Amino acid sequence: MSLDRTPPYLQVAAALRRRIVAGELKHGDALPSVRELATEYGISTATAQKVHRVLKSEGLAEARQGAATTVSTRRTLHRTAADRLEAALSTGRIYADGEYAVITGADLSEPPTWVGDLLGIEPGGQAVRRQRVTHSADDAPVSTSTSWFAGELADSVPALLTADRIPAGTPAAIEAATGRRAVASEEASTAAAATEEQARLLGLTPGDPVSLSRNVFVDAVGEPIEVGESVAPAGRWRVHRSV
Repeated sequence: MSLDRTPPYLQVAAALRRRIVAGELKHGDALPSVRELATEYGISTATAQKVHRVLKSEGLAEARQGAATTVSTRRTLHRTAADRLEAALSTGRIYADGEYAVITGADLSEPPTWVGDLLGIEPGGQAVRRQRVTHSADDAPVSTSTSWFAGELADSVPALLTADRIPAGTPAAIEAATGRRAVASEEASTAAAATEEQARLLGLTPGDPVSLSRNVFVDAVGEPIEVGESVAPAGRWRVHRSV
């Protein structure tokens, strides 16, 4: 049996991060106080104070003199596709309160080679492409992303080809039409330089540093349902969901 040697304050900080990523704790919400953390998690007040310090150092919380420590995410948090899938599976919601997406394109296109390989599409074949820009509550662009799906889904899930938001998200629409449920995601990320299009959508200068993530949503037997790529400005934290 493995023994978790992670310090208690980091375990509690990780638990609060997961609540922030899922949108359970929203921007401006008060974090549990030092006394509340100590009682809830059975830790000392000194350890609870460390929890607050960790979240503040990561830009996920802020404290004002004489006021409670509150969640602060509008300029610091980057939710990737994997985060959004986890939120959808646990809460039924893709986006946190205040966030919204604008669909900038929906069509049938030839996918990049890496996407075609994952979806089993031969060179010259077509896939459904959906492009979007996600905005925070203050209308600032948070990320831009492109999702790819097998071309045959254009017939069974026609909403994928409309430049409108799908209220419950694409995974729910695909499950309703085909019975295939996205149950897990695989993800890889790297640093990159913004292309001209990415810079335009995110309000950056071409060549500015960005965080690029590629993800695959898979069903219960491990077959890909959705393949995507998301780009976010540098300086936003990508919060891991476990310690």
